[in-house]
Amino acid sequence: MSKHTDAAEVLLERKGCAGVITLNRPKLLNTLTVGMIRQIYTQLKKWEQDPETFLIIIKGAGGKAFCAGGDIRAISEIGNKNQKILQDFFREEYMLNNYIASYRKPYVALIHGITMGGGVGVSVHGQFRVATEKSLFAMPETAIGLFPDVGGGYFLPRLQGKLGYFLGLTGFRLKGRDVYTAGIATHFVDSEKLDTLEEDLSALKAPSSENVADVLETYHTKSKIDRDKSFILEEHMDKINSCFSANTVEQIIENLRQDGSSFALEQLKVINKMSPTSLKITLRQLMEGSSKTLQEVLTMEYRLSQSCMRGHDFYEGVRALLIDKDQSPKWKPADLKEVTDEDLNNHFKSLGHNDLKF
Repeated sequence: MSKHTDAAEVLLERKGCAGVITLNRPKLLNTLTVGMIRQIYTQLKKWEQDPETFLIIIKGAGGKAFCAGGDIRAISEIGNKNQKILQDFFREEYMLNNYIASYRKPYVALIHGITMGGGVGVSVHGQFRVATEKSLFAMPETAIGLFPDVGGGYFLPRLQGKLGYFLGLTGFRLKGRDVYTAGIATHFVDSEKLDTLEEDLSALKAPSSENVADVLETYHTKSKIDRDKSFILEEHMDKINSCFSANTVEQIIENLRQDGSSFALEQLKVINKMSPTSLKITLRQLMEGSSKTLQEVLTMEYRLSQSCMRGHDFYEGVRALLIDKDQSPKWKPADLKEVTDEDLNNHFKSLGHNDLKF
């Protein structure tokens, strides 16, 4: 029951009791297209109904990335020409994120390698997420004129203290065991054991969620790499919690400036490079998302996505970071104080009958 073609962007196979999804664009870091999103959604529906399929495993091909996000470059190239495709991409991506969160069978994401943006969306909402020493997590959207979407407004503010606000605004990268310690992953497994983990999961006989958890726990307990390493942000968490508890981006910046430590000044430098519009959208998104359900968050994020697609900064960010690679985006507006409350409110406005509905 395996569906393979040489150029398939997603491989969908049954292995033992498991439905296995392999994101298969290794040269493009397994970035997601709307076609991949549709295939995954359709197959997950089938497997949820199939009495022979007891769990889902999702992984990335090539060893370098699980999934580096949506294919942003392709989205930006389509963007100015075809608004419908942009609506479809974000709508179907967010529908998939929500479906994964409510999936009725154990869902195991092997987040080995680069896991960013849309890659986080197809993993973090699942029941089990397995990090390895090669995992690299980030939500770097403020650097390209976007915001940490795919439910970032739900999972980021629920991390310890203000960690999620820090990660969402700065795009800070977490590596290896830190992805587990931060609460993004549920388990940590040495990468050389991933193949045998997958075999052991697939070989289970009509497993329950608890059976799957037991196998993951066994591997997690036996993992040796960086076992005694303390969390990279441990010594900075007090600073993060105090500086990022402000209700405005301007106050966060002032807090960092007043703190004056090398860590605070480094974060200040990073934030000052980001799209001012993205920073303000993101802070409000996380504050509002902290008390919303995932579906409410995704509805809000869909409004934001469409607003960003109609704006300037997303296309400029992609140009500067991914196309011309001059790393010098010219944001409009270029200054935080020019992003008014009215501007901000417009981003969050209902789309009426075009709103995302579940």
